[in-house]
Amino acid sequence: MHAHIHPQPGILEIALYQGGSSKIAGREDAVKLSSNENPFGPGDLARMAYARAGHDLHRYPSTDHARLRAALGAQFALDPSRIICGAGSDEIISFLCQAYAGPGEEVLYSEHGFLMYRISALAAGAKPVVASERDRTTDVDALLASVTARTKLVFIANPNNPTGTMIPIEEVARLAEKLPPRVLLVLDGAYAEYAEGYDGGAELVDRRENVVMTRTFSKLFGLGGLRVGWGYGPQHVIDVLNRVRGPFNLSNVQLDVAEAALGDAGHIARSLNENARLRDWLAEKLNGLGVATDRSHANFVLARFRDAAQAEACNAALLADGLIVRQVASYGLPEALRITVGDESACRRVAHVIGTFMETQG
Repeated sequence: MHAHIHPQPGILEIALYQGGSSKIAGREDAVKLSSNENPFGPGDLARMAYARAGHDLHRYPSTDHARLRAALGAQFALDPSRIICGAGSDEIISFLCQAYAGPGEEVLYSEHGFLMYRISALAAGAKPVVASERDRTTDVDALLASVTARTKLVFIANPNNPTGTMIPIEEVARLAEKLPPRVLLVLDGAYAEYAEGYDGGAELVDRRENVVMTRTFSKLFGLGGLRVGWGYGPQHVIDVLNRVRGPFNLSNVQLDVAEAALGDAGHIARSLNENARLRDWLAEKLNGLGVATDRSHANFVLARFRDAAQAEACNAALLADGLIVRQVASYGLPEALRITVGDESACRRVAHVIGTFMETQG
């Protein structure tokens, strides 16, 4: 640290975010199941749009993202003027903290919530506050009990990462209703598409002035490497967020490929069907092996072991077989491993390796 040059308060409290590992030394055939990516990648329409986008790399993108916002509005029956686009939903989360939380104020989230809530709160100079969960599930009453006069934002991911659990929309609505009107509730819907019959909270956003929804193209649509996300909220919130958003925060490539991916109904349906089938199969296999899992509403399962040492040993066994999953001690779950639902071959390999491992356990 330089004697005279100091960052803003809170910055040095941020532990650097560690993404899921993607390589195993000495192995070329490693299967990455650590970042909840779509195992089928992007669809053909997105790939073709990506190839075409290479012809316009010298052109600046639009500053208003009008075409993508219109496509999102048509796809999800939303008002395009109340949509904001960002570099992944992470950027929307950052905008929200930057715009609505600062020194002396608090950002509240649930115990096993996404690490970016804490990071973005600290980056804005605000204090991150954690509310306990019940059985690895968001607890509305615990969140409400943690609200103070300094609370400005409440984040919940529904379904939640890394637990895969979710609460009914009625509980989300109760939380929104009971929060003070000055507190903004943010519904992180990165995995919303995987939850059957769930709109990510869009209808609740339309009914209230204190609810915002964030979504992403990184999971179902297979565009994690492009970084495209979006948010939907009351007009007064979107107008504020657009004031802190950089005018060219998304490239032509991001905008064009995301729009194409949104229209690829065949790829979307196949990805959802295979995820649901293999997620249920893998959870059932693990439960049968004595490895507990909660009902997941996302594209991963959280495998819970006897203790942290057993989880660590199982992780080593998986790595030895070329399978990379996510250790989640940083989320307060040292006894668990988060396993992305891969293709059928990957799921069968995971089940086989964990089965063999559990046979060695007393």
